[in-house]
Amino acid sequence: MSSAAYYDPEACDLQDFTALIDRSTTAAQVPHAAAIEKNVPIYDIAALRPALADETRHRGLMAEWAGVLRDGAGVVALKAAYADTGVLDEATAIFEGIIAAEKEASGGGGDHFAASGANDRIWNSLQKLCEASPDVFLRYFANTAIAAVCEAWLGPNYQMTAQVNLVHPGGAAQLAHRDYHLGFQSADASASYPAHVHDLSPLLTLQGAVAHCDMSVESGPTKLLPFSQAYRPGYAAWRRDDFRALFEARHIQLPLAKGDVVFFSPALFHAAGANTSTDIHRMANLLQVSSAFGRAMETIDRSGMCKRLFTVAAGAWREGRLSDSELLAAIGASAEGYSFPTNLDRDPPSGGLAPETQAAFLKRAILEGLSAEAFAQHIDAMDRARRTDR
Repeated sequence: MSSAAYYDPEACDLQDFTALIDRSTTAAQVPHAAAIEKNVPIYDIAALRPALADETRHRGLMAEWAGVLRDGAGVVALKAAYADTGVLDEATAIFEGIIAAEKEASGGGGDHFAASGANDRIWNSLQKLCEASPDVFLRYFANTAIAAVCEAWLGPNYQMTAQVNLVHPGGAAQLAHRDYHLGFQSADASASYPAHVHDLSPLLTLQGAVAHCDMSVESGPTKLLPFSQAYRPGYAAWRRDDFRALFEARHIQLPLAKGDVVFFSPALFHAAGANTSTDIHRMANLLQVSSAFGRAMETIDRSGMCKRLFTVAAGAWREGRLSDSELLAAIGASAEGYSFPTNLDRDPPSGGLAPETQAAFLKRAILEGLSAEAFAQHIDAMDRARRTDR
C-alpha cells in the first residue's frame, strides 16, 4: 500500500491498521510526560513552565511533542495549560453572548458534521473574540504552552484559527473522521490526490481543543484512536464501515478539567463524543493551526480572470473547440480551486463538507449555459461571502 501512487479505499487493509493501533506508549518515549493514560502522554504544564522558558530544554520538549504527534500516539494532553482559568470564564461569557446574538440573527449556522441545532458553533471565534475584547484575547492567546506545541509541529509563523463548539446535554456523537485538509474533501476528491499528498496533508495543520469547562467522559469529550494517524492511507479508509466499527470498539476518551488543552494530528481518527449528561454544556474552543507554508507566493485576482475567461471558454467548449480535459486545465490555471479560507458565517458548508469552489462554479456555469451577466453576479456574491467584514 505504501508504494501505491494513489490510495484506493477498497485496498485499505484493516489488519495493517490494527497492527498500528496495537502499539503502546512507553515512558522512555515521553520523558517529559508526567503520566501516560490510555497511551496518551499527559504533560503537567505547571511543572514544565521552566523548560518552556529555557531555549535548550524548550527544543527538547518540542522535539518530543513532534515525535508523539507524528510517530507516537498522535495526541498530547496539556494539564492546566491555563494557570489562571479566569480568562477562560471571561471568554466563555463573550462566546455565549456571540452565540445568542448569532442565533437571534440567523437561527444558527452550518456545521461540518452536526445537524443544525444539535450544537452551537461559532465560526472564526479567533477574530470575534479579539473584536469583542482585545484584552481577553491577549490574555487568552498569550499562552506559551500552546505556542510551543504549535511551533513544535508547524514551525514558526504558523497561522491560528479557532471555532467554538458547544455541545448540549443529549448532543449526539460524531462519526469517526480525519480533518483538514484532505478530511474536508469528498471521498472522490480525496482519492484524486496522489499518495504523497495524503502523506503531506497532516503536516500542514494541527488540531487542538481548549476545555472551557470540566469535561467528564459522560459529557462526551473527543473520542480518539491513538496511533491511527500513522496509517498512511487513512484519508481513504476513514469513511469505510469496518474502519469506523473498529474505531468505535477501540477509541479512548480523556476526561478534561477546565484549562486543559489537547492537541492531535489532523490525521488521527477522532470524533466528538455523545453528551449523555443532564447538566453539562460542553464548550471547547477548537484550534485549527496552519503551517506558514500552506500559501501561494503571489496574490491573484482570480475573480477577474474568471469573468474575463468565462465567455470565451464557454463558447469554445460549446462549439467543440475545447475538450473536457482542456477545459478543466484552463479552469485549474485560472479559478480558485479550494474552499478555504472563507467566512463560514456567510459561506457555510452546504450539501457537503465545504463550500462550492470558484473552479467548481466556473465549470458548472459553463456546462449549464449560464449567462455572462449571471455568472459575474454570482462570482461577485461568492467574493462578498468570503470577505471578513460582516
